[in-house]
Amino acid sequence: MFGGGSTLAGRSTGLNPMESLTLIATATFGLEALVKREVAALGFEIGRVADGRIEFHAAPAGIARANLWLRCADRVLLKMGEFTAVSFDELFDQTHALPWEGLIPRDGRITVNAKTHKSAITGSRGCQAIVKKAVAARLQAAYGVERLPESGADFTLELSILKDVVLLAVDTSGAGLHKRGYRTEAGEAPLKETLAAALVLLSVWDKTRLLIDPLCGSGTILIEAALQGRNVAPGLQRRFAAEEWPLVPAAAWETARAAARAAQNWEGAMQLHGYDVDPAATETAVRNAARAGVGADIVFAQRDVRELWLDRQYGVIISNPPYGVRMADFQAVNQIYIALHKMLRKKQGWSVYILTADKQFPRYFKRARPDRVRKLYNGRIEVNYYQYLGAKPPG
Repeated sequence: MFGGGSTLAGRSTGLNPMESLTLIATATFGLEALVKREVAALGFEIGRVADGRIEFHAAPAGIARANLWLRCADRVLLKMGEFTAVSFDELFDQTHALPWEGLIPRDGRITVNAKTHKSAITGSRGCQAIVKKAVAARLQAAYGVERLPESGADFTLELSILKDVVLLAVDTSGAGLHKRGYRTEAGEAPLKETLAAALVLLSVWDKTRLLIDPLCGSGTILIEAALQGRNVAPGLQRRFAAEEWPLVPAAAWETARAAARAAQNWEGAMQLHGYDVDPAATETAVRNAARAGVGADIVFAQRDVRELWLDRQYGVIISNPPYGVRMADFQAVNQIYIALHKMLRKKQGWSVYILTADKQFPRYFKRARPDRVRKLYNGRIEVNYYQYLGAKPPG
């Protein structure tokens, strides 16, 4: 995985910029297959797939492409090593053996996040301290210094120990990939952009079809659909931790961004409509869409779902209605479900996709048994994605 010496950005590293690295796209539970498909579509060679992560191989420039383009992944990590350790001494020694000087320059700022599960080594704080000490010792020896200034670029190390198997990786993304840059304000229970993108990709919608979110909140589902329809790279408006690393030349980021801009497709009109009973929510949605660059593609309006009427025989609905946490909320939420049922009961040409934590939803939306129910997570909340397939439009 690691090569001989080279010079990048004027600083010596032990990683060859032409060499294949092992990267990890982390994924929310239930989205691994979707993220794997995204990684493969970008042309990367897939390695091992496990719960919550997809390994793949790429040259350092691939770090830029993966961060810019992955819609449903949480982060992109650079895998440094994987080994078995059952004591702090083993953890120190095997961490110290890895070529950290090939990635981290003399002034790199090092942070360690740790989690352990079902392992002889326990205690995240102790693990963090041991790993940082081992990395620092390796760097001090490599650079011939007694003290590391830690005044430069950020290098966040992710340490995971599961059943005594240690995985060490470095976060290339910085802020999570759901931070697209367009949503500076959101509703009370915001849907992550990465999950919203997944809901669209798991549906039958494409840019030629009508899409409605009757409970759109801050507009995230429709904005993610518009970005997909226009082939806009979701990370194009933001920066990433690895942009400050000597491993990935600035030219790689410039090339990846230029290619992403050239790939956009603004031809033709799309039919995207969002409604919400809260006027403040619809105003927020309008501003979010404008910041995302797709304001002209989505029509938002204040409207109660109980007053909506569909005048088209074919279309797609994707929505994330409120869950109803307090008992007083349940009656209002049930009224929303009943309204959806009444709106769609005679519309057999509509495919309906509802994400909710309320497992009673199918009792109130009586159109039919869902064709599929997929268990997902919105943050730490377990949710179900109920999928009802409608008749295909003619032609």
